[in-house]
Amino acid sequence: MPRPFAQVDVFGSSSCSGNPVAVVLGAEGMGEEEMQRLARWTNLSETTFVLPPNRREADYRVRIFTPVLELPFAGHPTLGTCHAWLEAGGEPADPAEIVQECEAGLIRIRRDGGQLAFEAPPRIRSGPASEEEATKVAGVLGVHPAELLAVEWVDNGPGWIAVLLESAARVLELRPGALDFDLGVVGFHPPGAEAAIELRAFTPVDGLAWEDPVTGSLNASVAQWLLGGGRLAAPYVATQGAASGRAGRIHISQDDDGAVWVGGRTETVIAGKFTTPR
Repeated sequence: MPRPFAQVDVFGSSSCSGNPVAVVLGAEGMGEEEMQRLARWTNLSETTFVLPPNRREADYRVRIFTPVLELPFAGHPTLGTCHAWLEAGGEPADPAEIVQECEAGLIRIRRDGGQLAFEAPPRIRSGPASEEEATKVAGVLGVHPAELLAVEWVDNGPGWIAVLLESAARVLELRPGALDFDLGVVGFHPPGAEAAIELRAFTPVDGLAWEDPVTGSLNASVAQWLLGGGRLAAPYVATQGAASGRAGRIHISQDDDGAVWVGGRTETVIAGKFTTPR
């Protein structure tokens, strides 16, 4: 059965410079095994499947798969899915805001000029990492423990631990070793630079550190951490992807009530149909 399909570039500063996500529209009738098989075949960090909502507050429901498992939430797939849904003619109940249903709950998305932005979901684990965890992080990164300005749990679903280093330059120098947890690394750009911080995101694949080019979920929880602790003020821009040959730009803003919004550029690069795997 042919189904509408799009591949969307998210958070890029220009065409094909961000993180791609594959979006299957009209995924009704697809089973979990079919979804996982297609996600494995696309071999992108995530493939999403758009379904009718189960909750009346939502405009659509999405399931998010990596090549090996389903995720409750992910950032760039959220924006890429919303972009594809709107482009295919989706009409939100509230023109000012789109509401996405996923395993993590309801995610608010709004149009922000020519960009889309999602409201950062609450962290399910936060607070300083243990001394043992910090030592493990230093070993993975190959840095002296004294270089770690802070090591914090910033988990909003994927399982992130984040470490703060002194500079963006130091972040870009890193060559992590063996890894068995999700790790984000953050460093400050010099005052007056285009962006406030540089991020890198590493996840374990066969025991090695695989780098995700541009990561919405990590930027969301890092923003909550750094804004909440007074280390940064919103709005600000974060850069990510330089070490992977990308040029990601993530725009962070904050409402008066403290809600953090994560936005960026979205662009359809591939559009067509695919045939359901047999």
